[in-house]
Amino acid sequence: MSKEIVFSAETLAVVNKLIKRYPEGRQKSALLPVLHVAQAEFDGWLSSDVMDYVASILEIKPIEVYEVASFYSMYNLKPVGKCLLEVCQTGPCMLNGADDLVAHFEKKLNIKVGETSEDGMFTLKTVECLGSCGTAPMLQCGADYHENLDETKADALIEKLRAENKRSRYC
Repeated sequence: MSKEIVFSAETLAVVNKLIKRYPEGRQKSALLPVLHVAQAEFDGWLSSDVMDYVASILEIKPIEVYEVASFYSMYNLKPVGKCLLEVCQTGPCMLNGADDLVAHFEKKLNIKVGETSEDGMFTLKTVECLGSCGTAPMLQCGADYHENLDETKADALIEKLRAENKRSRYC
């Protein structure tokens, strides 16, 4: 039996507050922040059932939600690990070793970009600019930035996240 897709009372209050930021009849304007809240509430990803639920709350068509969720890389359309490691792959990060960092994570976690580790702990993803060019290479895990990375710092981060053994906070 599948889990019912319903926001907790606390989360629904947050969603309603987001919707109220916009004029009546313009609730679609809350779509991006509501998708962030939904992704955080439902295990770090947006299933079609979750997107349908968001559409019903915002009183829009499901396709309108799918279009937005599939366009932005910040939304996950398949399950991800407890910790989503998003490595910046734009110019400054690449020039400062992002490729080597990705290769190191792939070897250490025994996964490729886009995959999740066997234990379900880590998903590795490359993303466009995360706006930390002066501290490259860097990655984002949940809401946290990790900058000036090298293999030693990457290994320490993996061990810290393993020890915490919890889903990264996204909001």
